[in-house]
Amino acid sequence: MTGQGEYARAVAWVGGLEGHVAMIDQTQLPGEYVVMRIEDVETIFEAIRRLAVRGAPAIGVAAGMGVVLGVRDWSGEERGGFVGRVGEVCDYLGTSRPTAVNLFWALDRMKRVAMRMTDATVERMKERLLEEAVAIHREDEAMCRAIGEVGAEVIPDGGGVLTHCNAGALATGGMGTALAVMFRAHELGKRFRVYADETRPLLQGARLTTWELMRAGIETTLICDNTAAQVMREGRIDVVITGADRIAANGDAANKIGTYGVAVLAEVHGVPFYVAAPSSTFDLSLTDGGKIPIEERSADEVRRGFGVLTSPENVQCYCPAFDVTPARLIRGIITERGMIEPVSQETVSARLGSATVVN
Repeated sequence: MTGQGEYARAVAWVGGLEGHVAMIDQTQLPGEYVVMRIEDVETIFEAIRRLAVRGAPAIGVAAGMGVVLGVRDWSGEERGGFVGRVGEVCDYLGTSRPTAVNLFWALDRMKRVAMRMTDATVERMKERLLEEAVAIHREDEAMCRAIGEVGAEVIPDGGGVLTHCNAGALATGGMGTALAVMFRAHELGKRFRVYADETRPLLQGARLTTWELMRAGIETTLICDNTAAQVMREGRIDVVITGADRIAANGDAANKIGTYGVAVLAEVHGVPFYVAAPSSTFDLSLTDGGKIPIEERSADEVRRGFGVLTSPENVQCYCPAFDVTPARLIRGIITERGMIEPVSQETVSARLGSATVVN
């Protein structure tokens, strides 16, 4: 699904209606490059839950394909029963992870397709759902490219960029969000260095972001999460760019835990902080970030990172997967529709217009 020098393709549909999902198992990177062949919705659910696929856009793409896997073997001929089955599969997949809004956006889109086909046969409905899942993937790929075009200008030639977690091709259906900005700037001939936070506790920055950037030939330095303040104070960072998993109507943005801390440090050191995300990541039904549901992960992700006990075995842990960066700390949000700057409810609404509202 990728070659040296190309961006990785986290998930893809292979073949026709009887085909399968090809998915990079990101839990194995960077040690092993494993592409899973997935043929049932239960495996898609588990892949999302255990972070074999992660990143809001990629989760949305995988969920759309998961709906197809979950309904294609339905044997009835009655349209109402089939629409009910689509709803069941969507509800099931919706319980896999609560924060990434693209998951619910994609599932809602698949349900609407099924409900609107009032005169179609069940077989045609299955085919149409596959077409929609593939369209979600292709649209995300195009949005990623557009985000890169919009955001490349914020990276200064010869500068330093800090990023947190992984918002690259592995997190999307295309070349990424935050990393798309870097890939495009690199394509334009800019020379810069990226400082990648390791991103505790699952090390998405260390395992995934550095892997992607180095394959692209971008100068990359890995730092511990608690080094971000120091590299800012030393003047090594000119701009911070991260992705997002859900953005409220006022521009408050949920992203991997630790992002809020980076944004606070950026403000203290006078470093502009940008978020890169497609319009599908906005949840305009939420007025502010305080209403974004925050997933809490297993304590063993902290106590036993990658199977090694690093604390007293029964110590209590608090392990939120995300935090929310308030809009006031965000210089701009880079979208496929252009830059949102300054960030406020008014500027979000003006830029996005009719962007989908997630219910």
